Amino acid sequence: MFSAIFSSQALAESPIYTSYFSDTAVSGYDTVAYFTENKPVEGDSKYSAEYQGAEWHFSSQKNLDAFKADPAKYAPQYGGYCAWAVAKNNTAKGDPMQWAIHNGKLYLNYNAEIRSKWFADKDALIVTADKNWPSVLN
Repeated sequence: MFSAIFSSQALAESPIYTSYFSDTAVSGYDTVAYFTENKPVEGDSKYSAEYQGAEWHFSSQKNLDAFKADPAKYAPQYGGYCAWAVAKNNTAKGDPMQWAIHNGKLYLNYNAEIRSKWFADKDALIVTADKNWPSVLN
C-alpha cells in the first residue's frame, strides 16, 4: 500500500505542495483559521498572498494580515506535504482535512488512516521528518 500511495510524488522540487494544475497552497484552505477557529476553513482568492512560490488563500483580511506578519508561524510543516510520508523519507500530498496542531505547528497528512498512524507516534515521527526535511525534496 505504501508504494501505491506514495509512488507518484508531488512536484518534489517545490518546497510547498501544490497540485499539478494549481499553484495554490493547502488546496486553498486558510492556514490561519486552523489556529484561530480550530478547523479547516476554505480561503477566498480575494484574500491571497504569495509565499515560497505558492499562492495562499485566506477567509478574511484579518487572517491574511496575520499570515503576512508571520508566514512561518501559520504555514504547515514540510510545506504542506504529508508529515508521515516525510518521516518515511518520501513525499505525498497533505490533505487539509487531515490536520493537527502540535506544539504550535500545523501538520497535514495524506488521509485518515495515515493520520492515525502519525498520531500513534507523532513525537518520534516529527523528529525523523525534521531530519528528512527538506532533503526529501531532492
